[in-house]
Amino acid sequence: MFKLNLTAKPKTLFVLIFVTVTLCFISETSKVQAQTNLSNNKATFYSGVYRNVFKEAGYSQPDIDQKVDKAYSDLFEGPNRIYFEVGDSMAYVSDIKNHDARTEGLSYGMMVAVQLNKKDVFDRIWRWSKKYVQHQEGPREGYFAWSINPQTMKKNSEGSASDGELYFITSLIFASNQWGNNSGIDYYAEARRILDAMWKKDGTGNIYNLINLKHKQISFVPEGRGYEWTDPSYHLPAFYEIWAEYAKDGHEQFYRDCADTARVFLHRACHPQTGLTADYTDFSGKPFSTPWMPAAFRYDSWRVPMNIAMDYVWYGKDKTWQEDYATRIQGFLRSKGIDSFEDQFNLDGTTPEFILQAGGFKKLRHSLGLKSTVASTSLIGRDKEGLDFVHALWNAKLEPYEDGYFDPYYDGLLYLFSLMHLSGKYQIITPH
Repeated sequence: MFKLNLTAKPKTLFVLIFVTVTLCFISETSKVQAQTNLSNNKATFYSGVYRNVFKEAGYSQPDIDQKVDKAYSDLFEGPNRIYFEVGDSMAYVSDIKNHDARTEGLSYGMMVAVQLNKKDVFDRIWRWSKKYVQHQEGPREGYFAWSINPQTMKKNSEGSASDGELYFITSLIFASNQWGNNSGIDYYAEARRILDAMWKKDGTGNIYNLINLKHKQISFVPEGRGYEWTDPSYHLPAFYEIWAEYAKDGHEQFYRDCADTARVFLHRACHPQTGLTADYTDFSGKPFSTPWMPAAFRYDSWRVPMNIAMDYVWYGKDKTWQEDYATRIQGFLRSKGIDSFEDQFNLDGTTPEFILQAGGFKKLRHSLGLKSTVASTSLIGRDKEGLDFVHALWNAKLEPYEDGYFDPYYDGLLYLFSLMHLSGKYQIITPH
């Protein structure tokens, strides 16, 4: 700011005042313009408007609603459901093929429930998760055991998978915004308990923050060596933005930094031609092989396209790169046959020697889960060519494959999430 020289001659003083007032006006105008630019941003956080790509593709709203309702019913109510009620007040989501319940599926189930306004389902899953899966004391207090046998209630692993906590926190924040905190569960307090516990982890007992504080990136697991590498499908910049907006725990800027870091990380982790990512990487985005699996694009990585599409729609802070990404990954998979592309690749698009098995089947297939998430990238940009993936998903069915393999858990949840995204039903839930 200029300091006025009050001893100057009147004419000079007038000029100084004029310049000062003009600069102040320009400064304030810039602020207003910046705010206007934000409010005019097509990202839904600012506009509140969600695209319905199915409708753009020519499907009717009643048919779209029925499609989503059927997918939900199949997973939560039908004969092949993955959701099981326990007593009068609890329920869990099971990975049927692996005979367990995991924080991934439990927290996904909660996200589905809050998005579709299924409060009883949400509350039941949360009560079960808190009672049987969340650690109530010790170095892991507040965190969750990532896998448990729902029949014996014996934990298959005491440790956490960081993405489970990520979804638990975000779904609880959304529940607080959706239903308030006075109907039996204080959702906000439960979300804060996990966050506050996270910030207390300092390496005691070899347990750390979910987010590697040095790199500002989510860890593969928040303990031991797993704290020093990551999983690209855990990088959800849109969720960090939600935490910054609604968690109100004093770490707002850190979460926004993590969101920006996640976006830059994805630039590095996605192959420049194919758009594919490895299941695991180091914090630079370089593929990371483990003793049990060579680095490649496999089941975890299927989620990356959906996560990038979500960030594009909700916040739109990295549109240019994300639009290029969508073109790359859709172009690559289209080149492999839109109705036949397989589900595991080396990052350059070649077939890997090692095939990761699932449910006792060791086979490449045209999987519904990947077909679903790549279709969700049609939310990015306005390229009508991408509607071929949307039509392919619309015509797909959650049913056993020809060889008998059937995965209503992972295929089914990614299918339902993608239907919700493409119909505009997966939204930022703001306080009512």
